[in-house]
Amino acid sequence: MLIETAELEARLGEAALRIIDCNMVFQPRPDGGYEFESGQSQWRDGHIPGSVYLDFERHLSAPHPTLRFMMPSAERFARILGEHGIGDDHQVVVYSRGGNFWATRLYLMFREYGCDRVSVLNGGWDRWQAEGRVVSQAAPDWPPAVFSPGPPRGLFVNRDAVAAAMDDPDTCLINALSPELHSGAKFNPAYGRRGHIPGSCNLYCMELIDPDTRRFLDRDQLADRFGPSRALQAARVITYCGGGISATTDAFALLLLGHPQVHVYDGSLTDWGNHPDLPMATD
Repeated sequence: MLIETAELEARLGEAALRIIDCNMVFQPRPDGGYEFESGQSQWRDGHIPGSVYLDFERHLSAPHPTLRFMMPSAERFARILGEHGIGDDHQVVVYSRGGNFWATRLYLMFREYGCDRVSVLNGGWDRWQAEGRVVSQAAPDWPPAVFSPGPPRGLFVNRDAVAAAMDDPDTCLINALSPELHSGAKFNPAYGRRGHIPGSCNLYCMELIDPDTRRFLDRDQLADRFGPSRALQAARVITYCGGGISATTDAFALLLLGHPQVHVYDGSLTDWGNHPDLPMATD
């Protein structure tokens, strides 16, 4: 699931290797919300050699009237990957910046459609650059390929599934947003209302990442972080956040720890909070 920077650098140029930069850029707004911008210009300025850039908004999301980053259909996902030279015979490495949660989102999308030949670069671009590893501005020349998606595995769930899970003692709901957003002390207007889904606990995604190296914490540390939620004892876990992105960091960490039933609420609070018939809680 993870590949280290030194190993990836040693494998650069392998014919079967495909590297994807999928970062999006956050732009804060005065009202407490934020906008997303493509990270393509950053990729053009410098990237891991041989990597291609895929934009979540243009390439990796299903069209939706109100939600921006919804899981694409298998057909759309396969077409985009194939057009960018990523196929069934390739080993894929994905990376982004900061918390690396765009990469964990893309990892889970591959996994949803049956592809396990994919790894997240541990530490992402931040660690790669900090270690002074080789950087390129050249675009790869990958020929078109065929990517064959398998049947969906059900890793991504909708609000009906979350509503049904609220009173299920075997399901643990985890909010990956900051404690201030979880409690309601801070408000993002995109979420419609303050607070969190009732019954959910809070584990901020950045608490799973070493702040200096941007690597995931080791297994014992990750298990400690999840301890208060009792997620590791629950039969099933559903993670959520604002739009289904940083929630994938929590989900990815649980998969690293071997949890057998992990899901992500695809629309997250941008979906839930804007349906006034659904309950919200504050601390």
